[in-house]
Amino acid sequence: MQTSPSLRRYPNILLTGTPGVGKTILSEAVINSLKEKFNLTNYVYLNVSEIAKKEQFLEEYDEERDTHVLDEDKLLDYLEEQLSDMEKGYILDYHSSELFPERWIDYVIVLRCETNILFQRLQKRGYADKKVQENVDCEIFQVCLDEAVESYKPEIVFEKQNCTILDLNNNAEFIVGLIQNKLQQQSNNC
Repeated sequence: MQTSPSLRRYPNILLTGTPGVGKTILSEAVINSLKEKFNLTNYVYLNVSEIAKKEQFLEEYDEERDTHVLDEDKLLDYLEEQLSDMEKGYILDYHSSELFPERWIDYVIVLRCETNILFQRLQKRGYADKKVQENVDCEIFQVCLDEAVESYKPEIVFEKQNCTILDLNNNAEFIVGLIQNKLQQQSNNC
């Protein structure tokens, strides 16, 4: 399968960050904005965690961390097949960025959130206290940001606060702008 950026018509976006920072709702906002403002319906949302569960790309359950362990090879094979349609753009939603080959991703958006807000969001989800604390610690120590910067070229990694509705709207507009700029560059090169 070919997933080379040079052959892709639409840029692929990876939204990453600690669970609870708003990746899913931001993905929805971006896709809705692309449809409403530009009648652009070529974007597909891929929630990687949900795909792993649905397709059973899970090896075991880690009791200590209260989470499933992924079968990364099966998941990546499946995603590569999904991403092979060069006439679509993809928004991938996942809490880790190091899993994905660089050639798949045009932009990495690392969402951040104030820890008190993140704490409340995770508690509302019903996370166990230990899991809440582990995720808040990850946010404090900027684990997701560091991972993204180590895994991708710095010029494609963007750190964005995502605590409020205003942040959400601004971030959606920022991502739509990245997509527009990339499409404009491509049309200028034709």
